[in-house]
Amino acid sequence: MKRLKHLDCNSNLLESIPSELAGMESLELLYLRRNKLRFLPEFPSCKLLKELHLGENQIEMLGAEHLKHLNSILVLDLRDNKLKSVPDEITLLQSLERLDLSNNDISSLPYSLGKLHLKFLALEGNPMRTIRREIINKGTQEVLKYLRSKIKDDGPSQSDSVIETAMTLPSESRVNVHAIITLKILDYSDKQTTLIPDEVFDAVKSNIVTSINFSKNQLCEIPKRIIELKEMVSDVNLGFNKLSLISLELCMLQKLSFLDLRNNFLNSLPEEMESLIRLQTINLSFNRFKILPEVLYRISTLETILISNNQVGSVNPEKLKIMENLVTLDLQNNDLLQIPPELGNCVNLRTLLLDGNPFRVPRAAILMKGTAAILEYLRDRIPT
Repeated sequence: MKRLKHLDCNSNLLESIPSELAGMESLELLYLRRNKLRFLPEFPSCKLLKELHLGENQIEMLGAEHLKHLNSILVLDLRDNKLKSVPDEITLLQSLERLDLSNNDISSLPYSLGKLHLKFLALEGNPMRTIRREIINKGTQEVLKYLRSKIKDDGPSQSDSVIETAMTLPSESRVNVHAIITLKILDYSDKQTTLIPDEVFDAVKSNIVTSINFSKNQLCEIPKRIIELKEMVSDVNLGFNKLSLISLELCMLQKLSFLDLRNNFLNSLPEEMESLIRLQTINLSFNRFKILPEVLYRISTLETILISNNQVGSVNPEKLKIMENLVTLDLQNNDLLQIPPELGNCVNLRTLLLDGNPFRVPRAAILMKGTAAILEYLRDRIPT
């Protein structure tokens, strides 16, 4: 099919892509989301390829050989994979405008990425160690500016590595003291532990800590000592644990603005979470919620609610409408049998994601047109 421009293979069980596909020289849009790909295919002849969607696969590596032929690429979606790094050769993609790397295992980015003219760069859900959360929260242009500033003074200075050894006492060898001091992050992630040891909290001492990362462990409850940091922590990642309930200690973190609870066993949230008056983003994806938790409707500062891959069967459009700051609502892969037309009145929403639910309307053709079209379609169906 030498003239085919658009190929959609989303939501299959593909583990590899045949090399013949690389010869489809007219291909402009290729969708391979939600498959089982472990490697990025190579596209030597697809010189016109503009959009490549590879989200929700199992891709572990991105190499120069995968990137060097993508001369025309505008959109590269690699969200929800297992990438650990991004190669310097990403700068070969001179036309790239949108790059989605969210929900991978990327801890640092090549400074050369700052040379690209990206309009959109998504990084949330990565264990970033080299870029502070507040920079990421400011958006794409600030991140690119930061990366560009680092090109000049590339490489860690000698004094940094000296600090790390000098400050690390034997008892704290498992705690990254360097991250506490320089990045203000308390990181004890990916240890498969059921309890956070006291020495982790002891290591904070009199330092300011703004981020906590206890993700990818086996925690069944939130450590009580988290309350010691209630006056400074704005960012908490407890994703990929075994939490089935949220403790009151978490509800007392008065400066909390970003909360990641994805991939746990949660089916409810405590009413006390209403006291999180600065919370802007909450990620509840891959849990066991059957409804959108009532308390969320009362947190007026919320801008982003991610609750995909649960069993949510209903939402309350009247209460959502009152949430004036809410701009992103991800309800993908839930059990919504119908979408209430009144949801169309939530005009502040910029991103409404509904794919993967069993409802019949709006049809896929409407969903593909994007949020504004979905909201308009729903409004037209409100009974007068």
